[in-house]
Amino acid sequence: MVKTLSTMLPLGTKAPDFSLEDVVSGNKISLHTFADKKALLVMFICVHCPFVKHLQDALAAIGKEYVDKGLGIVAISSNDIIKHPDDAPEKMKEMAATLGFNFPFCYDESQEIAKAYTAACTPDFFLFDHDNTLVYRGQFDDSRPGNDLPVTGKDLKAAIEEVLLDRKVDTQQKPSIGCNIKWIAGNEPPYFGA
Repeated sequence: MVKTLSTMLPLGTKAPDFSLEDVVSGNKISLHTFADKKALLVMFICVHCPFVKHLQDALAAIGKEYVDKGLGIVAISSNDIIKHPDDAPEKMKEMAATLGFNFPFCYDESQEIAKAYTAACTPDFFLFDHDNTLVYRGQFDDSRPGNDLPVTGKDLKAAIEEVLLDRKVDTQQKPSIGCNIKWIAGNEPPYFGA
């Protein structure tokens, strides 16, 4: 397990489009899916990562708290499933069912969407406003496996609350930290290991 920080994509970046299949419904999911939402949260997660497991219940709770308030959410897993079969689509589907995800969970087989977002770790969070402009990227909160701090989601939730109220999100943001995305050999992006 390599502890990896998020790349902190520049605020103001436009959300890269994508077209991925939701492993639960089989529906194609893209930016257009969320066109009527006030904001969009893109989360790069996976099944096996201890950092994701540490907050998986809280991730499901974010969906239950905010989907009906105008927040679009999509979770994406981009890990190499040959070396990490626990992250395969059928395991993703089980995870979504067990946790009660009320948002799509998509598999990025080519890893091109992770690269487009400069996703580096699991979990990695990107919050966009109604114009698909990046207003937050960074950590869920200060809790990590083994540090005994409670999982609150305070950093991400504060940003979600502000963007849903059409207010400016604080630009002082801390990077997320987690396991590195498991890149297919030879497919690593230039920012990996930088």
